[in-house]
Amino acid sequence: MAAQTILDIENAHKQFDGTKAVDGVSFTVNQGEIFGLLGPNGAGKTTLIRMILNIFEPDAGTIRFPLSPDGRFQPERIGYLPEERGLFENRKVSDTLVFLAGLKGVPAAQARERALLWLERLQLERYFHRQIRELSKGMQQKIQLIAAIIHKPDLVILDEPFAGLDPINQELFRDLIRELKSQNTTVLLSAHQMHLVEDLSDRIFLINKGRQVLYGELREIKRNWKEDWVALDFRGDGALLKESSLVKSAQIENGRAQLILRDGVRPEEFLSAIVGKLEIEQIAIKKPPLHHIFVETVTRGPHPHPVPLPERERVQGEGGKGDR
Repeated sequence: MAAQTILDIENAHKQFDGTKAVDGVSFTVNQGEIFGLLGPNGAGKTTLIRMILNIFEPDAGTIRFPLSPDGRFQPERIGYLPEERGLFENRKVSDTLVFLAGLKGVPAAQARERALLWLERLQLERYFHRQIRELSKGMQQKIQLIAAIIHKPDLVILDEPFAGLDPINQELFRDLIRELKSQNTTVLLSAHQMHLVEDLSDRIFLINKGRQVLYGELREIKRNWKEDWVALDFRGDGALLKESSLVKSAQIENGRAQLILRDGVRPEEFLSAIVGKLEIEQIAIKKPPLHHIFVETVTRGPHPHPVPLPERERVQGEGGKGDR
């Protein structure tokens, strides 16, 4: 069964004072997936999120919600955890959650019940009647996450949800995001912790300077990346690894090597070149992590072998290729 599209952005543009913040962006987000929206600081992610939330209108292009009757933005069906923390410090936790749930159409009694359940789940129930200012930054982040999902939205937008969290709470948030997906809630995740994004995301959209540079299923993006990493434990003269024309870079110490093969070099080609010349004790070959792909793409431009775009975006021409 084909996935249902919950968000459809087509050739969206937005500029401020002549500067293009979003420049011809097109992509879709499917129901029940975790979709990673990535990019360096200033790439246009925040502007794009604000257009999705109907805070800004695009200068050109369309943003549609196909599961809505008229395809328009429906605030009660969307949850949002902003990068900028926006809780009123002099309000009680209980009042804050009930108020924010009420804005999404949840009756006060039901909101209180849900808030208590979530606070118990996150071991914050004793703070129900305490003021926000009495909570640590990590606790406040948990309150904002509860506020984003307390009304059981179809789509949750999480903008830097892991910022300021210690490793234990990063793991907690990761588990909660997976749980949302298991409940068929769609998660649009924007974060700089690449290892967490890689672990969670089904598909990603990477933008730089307002334009698309990578888009597609994360597994396919890595599969199409023409570069392999090799971890090798060996006996013998490691100099031949550094001198090999097949190797792009090598770090070798005490019989262990971390190698990056040149673009387009197949792992079996490398293995054939070292068989009989080194005694291989252990070897692992893998594609580079998302962090490396992110840095390489942003600093050196799109990869020479990009993932093909969906048919709709190939036929739109230059203005509609989803270039953000």
